Amino acid sequence: MTALFLNIRRQATSQTLRHPYEHRMKRLLKSLLFLCLLHLPGAFAQDDAAEPLESAESPDELAVMVGTTHPEMLAAIREARSTLDEFLDIASHPEPEMSTFKLKIVLREDKNIEYFWVTPFQASAEGFEGTLANAPDLLRNVSLGDTIRFTRGEIIDWGYVRDGRQVGSRTVCVLLKYMEKWTADYFRQNNGFDC
Repeated sequence: MTALFLNIRRQATSQTLRHPYEHRMKRLLKSLLFLCLLHLPGAFAQDDAAEPLESAESPDELAVMVGTTHPEMLAAIREARSTLDEFLDIASHPEPEMSTFKLKIVLREDKNIEYFWVTPFQASAEGFEGTLANAPDLLRNVSLGDTIRFTRGEIIDWGYVRDGRQVGSRTVCVLLKYMEKWTADYFRQNNGFDC
């Protein structure tokens, strides 16, 4: 139920320590990020009867597929999917100041749904393949660093870094709106987000 949020928490706390008290700040940040989730009742609900993502055609089906009914999250996913071809073109011909191209995908195991960043990635005959960039919290059939294959229908977001600033990552931007201001500011400052 909290997979998308927990993956953001994991990314927010994985930076190299830069200040003697930063480890305390990171521990506090983990706690606060978890508490932020408690203030979003129903925002990350999951439906046991979800169909495979590729079959989702209506917004209601999409809400079931990604485990959320939050309108801003649905809009972020729709926008990311509608610009995926542009992103893939940029990723295949990057400019020198661009790096860290990544895709966010949804994976399922039984009734559990979880979201992962995949980087690096490449097109394959069946769709895409790449390396999981974050450890699972719910799924037991994948691990951090696994090479996995996935389809376009499993992609819910994309992002990259340009001149030290994040581009894309729309689902992260939605989550930042619901964090305490200082927590979101800390995350933005240390991870290059402008949203």
